[in-house]
Amino acid sequence: MRQAWPFLLPGLAGLLLFYGIPFVGGIWYSVTDGSFENQFVAFRNYETVWQNPMFQLGLKNTWELSLICSPLLFFLSFVLAAGLHRIRPAGAFFRSSVLMPYLMPSSAVLIIWLLWFDYGGPVNRLLVTLGLNRVNWLMGAELRVPVVLLFLWKNLGFCVVIFLSALQSIPEVLYEYATLEGASFRRQTFTITLPLVIPSAFLVLILSFVSAFRIFKEVFFIGGAYPEEPLYTLQNYMNNMYGKLNYQNVTTAAYIFAAMVFLLFGLLFLSQRQAMRRLEGRE
Repeated sequence: MRQAWPFLLPGLAGLLLFYGIPFVGGIWYSVTDGSFENQFVAFRNYETVWQNPMFQLGLKNTWELSLICSPLLFFLSFVLAAGLHRIRPAGAFFRSSVLMPYLMPSSAVLIIWLLWFDYGGPVNRLLVTLGLNRVNWLMGAELRVPVVLLFLWKNLGFCVVIFLSALQSIPEVLYEYATLEGASFRRQTFTITLPLVIPSAFLVLILSFVSAFRIFKEVFFIGGAYPEEPLYTLQNYMNNMYGKLNYQNVTTAAYIFAAMVFLLFGLLFLSQRQAMRRLEGRE
């Protein structure tokens, strides 16, 4: 462990300097009034922000989009990783190409996405071919569909790589021995695959939620600072407050959301521990 510290210290120093200190220092902004005297107001800012209708809208939409995007990303990445793991080495090209979306500029991808989901675009033409009505994907609640699909397309590859690494790290001899002992596919899944994949699956789930919480860039490019109500996220609210130099509201909203995220991750961690204990008890 001592030999690893020289390699860890530069990264830890950067995290402390650019994330740790600002995060702790911002607490002062959230409990002061922002006036010339910058008086201490305790939790008044938290009450004001919590009662703000735009904050409530952004918080609701952020959680809704996260609860839609994260499970989809988790499930699709696991299924795709399992499929690629099955067809190796023939799937080497596909395993390499899943990261291609990371190489494409976001602005160019968004332009292509807007053209695809335009009222006269290929998606609506396909619907007409199938005998369905055209949908105005770029207006109202329907705008969530292209945003969610864009999020999945951009983030799927990284999660697939993590799952693939976890699946490939499982020794094949374990499955061979289990097969010789007469273990069924279901038995092998619950006694070999899941216990060894759960730590990576937990990491993918955390990364899925983190990525979903940051689904602001796509929304901003498509809808601007004040998008349609179904797409107005908490990041839109904080970005607009920052533009008005209202640092008290920005930091207060950030800490409210951070408390919720820490609570969610704590529940996910406890769920992981419980799942591991149950799987170990079945062995």
